[in-house]
Amino acid sequence: MAGEEASDSKVSLRTFLEHLSGAGKAIGVLTSGGDAQGMNAAVRAVVRMGIYVGAKVYFIYEGYQGMVDGGSNIVEADWESVSSILQVGGTIIGSARCKAFRTREGRLKAACNLVQRGITNLCVIGGDGSLTGANIFRKEWSGLLEELAQHGEIDKEQVQKHAYLNVVGMVGSIDNDFCGTDMTIGTDSALHRIIEVVDAIMTTAQSHQRTFVLEVMGRHCGYLALVSALACGADWVFLPESPPEEGWQENMCIKLSENRARKKRLNIIIVAEGAIDTQNKPITSEQIKELVVTQLGYDTRVTILGHVQRGGTPSAFDRILASRMGVEAVVALLQATPETPACVVSLSGNQAVRLPLVECVQMTQDVQKAMDERRFKDAVRLRGRSFETNLNTYKRLAIKFPDDQIVKSNCNVAVINVGAPAAGMNAAVRSAVRVGIADGHKMLAIYDGFEGFAKGQVKEIGWGDVGGWTGQGGSILGTKRTLPGKFLEDIAQQMRTHSINALLIIGGFEAYLGLLELSAARDKYEEFCVPMVMVPATVSNNVPGSDFSIGADTALNTITDTCDRIKQSASGTKRRVFIIETMGGYCGYLANMGALAAGADAAYIFEEPFDIRDLQSNVEHLTEKMKTTIQRGLVLRNESCSENYTTDFIYQLYSEEGKGVFDCRKNVLGHMQQGGAPSPFDRNFGTKISARAMQWISMKLKESPGKETPRNWQMSVRYPPPPRRPPPHGASKLPPCSPAAWAMPRQAPTPEREKDL
Repeated sequence: MAGEEASDSKVSLRTFLEHLSGAGKAIGVLTSGGDAQGMNAAVRAVVRMGIYVGAKVYFIYEGYQGMVDGGSNIVEADWESVSSILQVGGTIIGSARCKAFRTREGRLKAACNLVQRGITNLCVIGGDGSLTGANIFRKEWSGLLEELAQHGEIDKEQVQKHAYLNVVGMVGSIDNDFCGTDMTIGTDSALHRIIEVVDAIMTTAQSHQRTFVLEVMGRHCGYLALVSALACGADWVFLPESPPEEGWQENMCIKLSENRARKKRLNIIIVAEGAIDTQNKPITSEQIKELVVTQLGYDTRVTILGHVQRGGTPSAFDRILASRMGVEAVVALLQATPETPACVVSLSGNQAVRLPLVECVQMTQDVQKAMDERRFKDAVRLRGRSFETNLNTYKRLAIKFPDDQIVKSNCNVAVINVGAPAAGMNAAVRSAVRVGIADGHKMLAIYDGFEGFAKGQVKEIGWGDVGGWTGQGGSILGTKRTLPGKFLEDIAQQMRTHSINALLIIGGFEAYLGLLELSAARDKYEEFCVPMVMVPATVSNNVPGSDFSIGADTALNTITDTCDRIKQSASGTKRRVFIIETMGGYCGYLANMGALAAGADAAYIFEEPFDIRDLQSNVEHLTEKMKTTIQRGLVLRNESCSENYTTDFIYQLYSEEGKGVFDCRKNVLGHMQQGGAPSPFDRNFGTKISARAMQWISMKLKESPGKETPRNWQMSVRYPPPPRRPPPHGASKLPPCSPAAWAMPRQAPTPEREKDL
């Protein structure tokens, strides 16, 4: 079945691309405004997709300034021009502010330079200012060409041939301050830089019992501050969209002192650089430091992260996001007509979509207007549902109300980890415990999976017990792959003993099967007739019904970082091909997405069957590649992609067939993919999805107090095809496996366990 689906996807993709021709068309790509990690991945995707469909693609160096100056600033790109840039931060084609382009004279020069090269399709990567400038340029295009013809700089034939300009934008901004997209290119990488610093600071702060005030970027948007506060469990956060209430100075000092009273040895306060109070007056990091020192006498230090947030290697998320957006941008340009308005390629859920540029820019400006007018609730709402959810979740987890203010539910809710460890599990447990306590439940921790559950390893866990868990990898509760089937009677006894009214299972495919087994045993054991919910947490990302699993992003970043180092080694030695084996069981997510993020030559996955002819074709491709300036190769293999074509077999085949042309090495990444500190995405995702799971449990317990009716659920993230309104200019409906969609591979259960489903 999986083979038939893969074959159908290949056919539909081939059919789609056959009807997408760029012959005779020219595309210009430029980066403008502030740089952001991942811009190079977007440039690479535009260039290679453009060349793939037969179009000419031109680099426009130094943004709009290069377009105005022309000459050597506008250069045709080839396939090799964008080799080895995926892992490079910033932008290789440069970015500059341009005053000349704001004038009509400057735009006349720019139009002339584009027409001379036949460029009538423009891909702009930048912020709202850059995209607004591109839209003005598009509207004036026909008038600019007529004026150039009048001055004799171009002829009438050129005016007719290049009568209209198509513009597609991609948002590159670490602040994530553009409305209409869930994430902008560079945001995830900036969060990586922030969390790396926070994790390092927390160790020294704990040693000396210090308070640290960290200032992060975000002059008009508090996204970086909010998500980093959520990801590290900060004590307080200051945002421009949601200023603290009057009297915040006293409230903050009380909160900090309460945390110290709970034996917490440090305090972390995160401040967005544009933080303000309710009167729109700035709140500075130095001001906060003076307050803490004066009121509490704590040893307090200020750290301003600055431009370190813009630099460094882009994360796997940003590379994949930028690649998907870049391909969709080329498709949008080739499908555009003279009536097509300028659009911006955005991320909605897990889909690359097109939205009207003007509307998105207007929404972005409306947020600033709401803040200026002190309509802060409107500002939060306009930022989008994701921002609002992050803010509400942070408030719920950061502030513990006194016990006498919490309405007790008289219900006991247990939390258990099942399956292999995954980075972000601890963040999910912390979130569940604190939301459960806030809802009035007694929270119980089950240690060492179902095996520990059967042995009675169940203890109450409190608010302070989970402090500092967000940044810790692995599973503090302990986890095992053992299924509950042979322990059902013992587990039922433990549920009776501890009066467990609901069960939250955090884990991977084993957790999924375990939940099915408990559900199937309800007829025999009435103790299992309680709300049970599963939160997917596995590096393999193979839980049915969910696009994402906790831990997969961290593992993907580990693979990407390792591939970067291996590629560097291969480039140094020349004529070398590496075969890398990734985890994932029968799910090819890690190999597939790792190959996309690392720029691999091939990826072998279980969902897409391959044979000896495919292997031979890849060897021939690598043989030809060694004749170019890119004399290295990278191949990723999912550990269970084929029973016969093992890593050793592929290594030996490549070594033999490439003899005299290239040599071969293999690398099995192994359990390093399960270790390490969780990425910002996994911390944030684990926190939010676990909080949502506890909300569902609380809702079910309120609906039916006492003994519950049999119910169970799986918390997952599934994204329906957005946008909420269809774009008026015909966004493409792409095949699931097309390079423009690059959606998550459909997970297939293992053959051995297919009957269990």
